[in-house]
Amino acid sequence: MSRLTAITGLNRDEVETRLHQLGEPDYRATQILDWIYAKGAMDFEAMTNLPAALRSKLAERFTISPLRSVEGTRSGDTTRKYLYQLHDGRYIETVLIPASPALYGESSDRYTLCVSSQVGCAYGCKFCASGLDGFARNLDAGEIAAQVLAAGEESGKKINNIVFMGMGEPLANLPNLLKAIAIINAPWGIGIGARHMTVSTSGLAPQIREFADQPLQVRLAVSLHGASDEVREKIMPVNKKYPINELLDSLRYYNSKKKQKITFEYILIEDINDSEEQARSLATLAYSLNAKINLIPYNKVEGLPWARPSEAVQEDFLNTLTSRGVHATLRREKGHDIEAACGQLRLRKEQEG
Repeated sequence: MSRLTAITGLNRDEVETRLHQLGEPDYRATQILDWIYAKGAMDFEAMTNLPAALRSKLAERFTISPLRSVEGTRSGDTTRKYLYQLHDGRYIETVLIPASPALYGESSDRYTLCVSSQVGCAYGCKFCASGLDGFARNLDAGEIAAQVLAAGEESGKKINNIVFMGMGEPLANLPNLLKAIAIINAPWGIGIGARHMTVSTSGLAPQIREFADQPLQVRLAVSLHGASDEVREKIMPVNKKYPINELLDSLRYYNSKKKQKITFEYILIEDINDSEEQARSLATLAYSLNAKINLIPYNKVEGLPWARPSEAVQEDFLNTLTSRGVHATLRREKGHDIEAACGQLRLRKEQEG
């Protein structure tokens, strides 16, 4: 695949600058961005109000999307996973998750897209497929933002909620992430509100502070998965660098800067972090930060030894939290039948190749 500049990675000023270099006026940027983000054009030839000569110049220098669709799978619960190839032959995954009818009603048009920020992951969480093949590189802003356009085109659905919870650690790619968020949020861009975007982190304390200083009210989710250093270090190596107390300090700083509640993501793994003692400790941590908790039963990954607890254990864990005044939900993992956990489809494709 050729390495053309992706317009999805350029902000409005950058598009205008590139057009000036081609001798074009500012209003051409408005036309091009409208074709891409409002009308869904994926080819410059579709931009019929541009001169043919300009369309040819654009096609020689730019691409609208830097992604090539390779594979799509659909779950029985209508979760959809898309596999995209990048210019260097690497693969990333994007998952489209429909709203739960129990929460939003059968006719809900709420669609959440789980977006990747890196190829692979360097943080080595023991339960996750994303890092099994190591870290390859960061995605650039265009590769991040283009996932929203590509999944919307393939699914025919209007995506109105974004979670940066796919492959990789988003805060380890903060400059590209912030640029992509600005493009996704912009009225001339994809136009999704900041409060409809969530960034998930494994707990990079310095970057959480830096993220807190950004003006947009983007939500923050923390992959905690252990309520004590002893338990968390068994499955999350990042805890050795940023133990829970240091992480909590950064989250208190985040709370001082933002109006949005923090969410703790907590994957329940049998005989690892599903004890009543862990539930009580987790409740204490969440209560101190006024944080919400998403409990997620472990999604089986081939080659890893972990298992999900029984439903009875899951419910007991939830009840321990709620009985202590914590807002907690038990989220049955969607897409279990299509390898929807981070990195599984990409890992299989890389191994096949």
